Amino acid sequence: MNRKLITSLVLLSIMAVVCASYASDSPAARTLQGQVMKDTEAPLPGAVVYLKNTKTQSVRSFISDDKGNYRFTSLTPNVDYEVHAEYKGSRSDTKTLSSFDSRSTATINLKINSN
Repeated sequence: MNRKLITSLVLLSIMAVVCASYASDSPAARTLQGQVMKDTEAPLPGAVVYLKNTKTQSVRSFISDDKGNYRFTSLTPNVDYEVHAEYKGSRSDTKTLSSFDSRSTATINLKINSN
């Protein structure tokens, strides 16, 4: 066999092993879910939930369903996220999903006080 071909095959094999071990060591994507509620503990459908990646400052949004539920998937594990909800001019407190939270699915409920 050609020496260049053998060297190339060895290097490709090493790269495959390194990539496979990196993929198995990297943490899986996370999910954040929860419920938006009125101060009376009733579900609040139609609230806009904002999720901010504190590393990139990008913001995603979700409109709570008929039971006040929201869900964000495919979140980067080693990033902090801030989440809050807004409804008709009122706003919930901002909560943080920490990068130290190792749960694959985290639940943060949000409460909006009526004025």
